[in-house]
Amino acid sequence: MYLDASLPPGPLAQVPGIARAAESLGFDALWSTETLHDPFLPGALVAEHTQRLQFGTAVAIAFARSPATLAYTAWDLAQISNGRFILGLGTQVKAHIERRFGMPWPESVVGKLHEQIQAVRAFWHTWQTGEPLNFRGEYYKLTLMSPFFNPGPISHPDIPIYIAGVN
Repeated sequence: MYLDASLPPGPLAQVPGIARAAESLGFDALWSTETLHDPFLPGALVAEHTQRLQFGTAVAIAFARSPATLAYTAWDLAQISNGRFILGLGTQVKAHIERRFGMPWPESVVGKLHEQIQAVRAFWHTWQTGEPLNFRGEYYKLTLMSPFFNPGPISHPDIPIYIAGVN
C-alpha cells in the first residue's frame, strides 16, 4: 500500500517543513496543486529538503503551457531529485483555459493532451540521446534544438506522467 499526501494551500515557505514531516512519517509521495502557486515550485523545495519522498503535480494544467516548458521543468525536477518527480497533467475546463490563461481551447481535448504528452517525450528523447528533435503533429511542430538549449542526459530520464481530466 502507498500513502500519499497533498500539500495544503498556504505559503511556499511552509513546504520544506511539510515535506520533511511527510517523509519522516513514512508517506510515499507529496503532491502540489495548481491553485495558489505554480505547481512546480513546491517540487523544487521538496526535492531539496527530502531524500526519498516522491513528489509531483496533481495537477499542472497542460493547456496553459507549451510542451517545451513542461519538458524543461519536469527534466530539471527529475534531475535535482534523482528521479523522484512525477509529472501530473490535467486539462482543466474551457472557461479557465480561455478566460484565466488566455489560451485557445482545442477541438479535441483528448487529442491535444495526447499530442502534448508525445511532444514532451520527444524533447526528453532528444535530450537523452542527442538525436535531432523532429516532432510533427496536428497542434505542435517541434524541430529546433540547438546544443545551447539542450540540457543533456540525466540519470533518471523515464519520468512518469499521470493524467487527470474534468467533465
